[in-house]
Amino acid sequence: MIKTGQRGRIAARNACLALPYLVPLLLVACGPAKAASCSPKIMEKLRAPASSGLKPVEISCDVSLAQSDNIVRPVIFSGSRASGVVFDCNGATIDGSAAKGRTVLIRSRKLPQGKWDVPTDITIRNCHIRGDLRIQGLGANGQAEQVKASSQHPGHTLRAQAAAPKRILLDNLTFSGSAGVPLYLAPGVADVTLQNSRFTGKAESTVVYLDAESARNTIVGNVFAASPKWREVLAVDGSANNRIENNRFVNPLTGGIFLYRNCGEGGTIRHQPPKGNVVRANTFEYKLPVARPAVWIGSRQGVSVFNSYCLVQPKMLLGGLDHKDGADDNTVVDNSLPGGSPNLIVNDGARNRLANNR
Repeated sequence: MIKTGQRGRIAARNACLALPYLVPLLLVACGPAKAASCSPKIMEKLRAPASSGLKPVEISCDVSLAQSDNIVRPVIFSGSRASGVVFDCNGATIDGSAAKGRTVLIRSRKLPQGKWDVPTDITIRNCHIRGDLRIQGLGANGQAEQVKASSQHPGHTLRAQAAAPKRILLDNLTFSGSAGVPLYLAPGVADVTLQNSRFTGKAESTVVYLDAESARNTIVGNVFAASPKWREVLAVDGSANNRIENNRFVNPLTGGIFLYRNCGEGGTIRHQPPKGNVVRANTFEYKLPVARPAVWIGSRQGVSVFNSYCLVQPKMLLGGLDHKDGADDNTVVDNSLPGGSPNLIVNDGARNRLANNR
């Protein structure tokens, strides 16, 4: 239920429909107004102890925590009512270790007639997150039902991006713990900036995942010191035109940055190849001489337990889309590999520019 006091701000944010003839039934937020500060009632819910339950708290107002705060309930930003919000922990902790579900979730809301109410221009900064942060639109991951359904038709990339949150700033965050994927950008998420942040502890899977059809995200000035159990630190799965620069990867023995297209998993066709990405001036620090690649362009090339679907359906439905990674036209330059060697940069794509990696 939308409160009366919120209607004017929501209407101002959603004053336009972007490309209605190309992207039918998608509501795109534009021009977010500045959010007001949260009421004492919301702050009380946010700070409530675990003994009172672990129900999520929906945030549609600015938050400024005290460094001593320890938030133990999930924090959710839903739809355009959360646009323009600044959530500043000021060094406080959001501890999702006891709660089920996401620790921090930014999500679009599906409205009647299939329209999507999209959050934009959210800032989350100065937080210690014990758990994970997920940003999602059409679905929570590449196998979600609405993602799969959209992927069966041309124009899937454009639909996924129009329905997903965008222009999210994640600044000076510290992730710790053993969440499956500490930071997950679900299909279509675009224009997210992750900067000045640090990942520690362990991860069951990758540390950061850029899922299919996502684009134009910036990952700059971060430290990746978390240890994945078996996978690469940063997955670029069918994600395009991202900028990954000036980051530090501490002993990434299971892999650094892998660019690929996870074709066919869950029956979803990945339309967009991992192209146009820039991986520049990162440092990969090694303590052991034997490791999986620091950067691997085209790390799968269709070799997957899921590729039986890809070998048939994409060509039939989309007139030629195949199961190869399509990891072409990327730039990997000026990266340093102390303790390693240039052989840790692997190029299995085409027209990729590699230079001055040492």
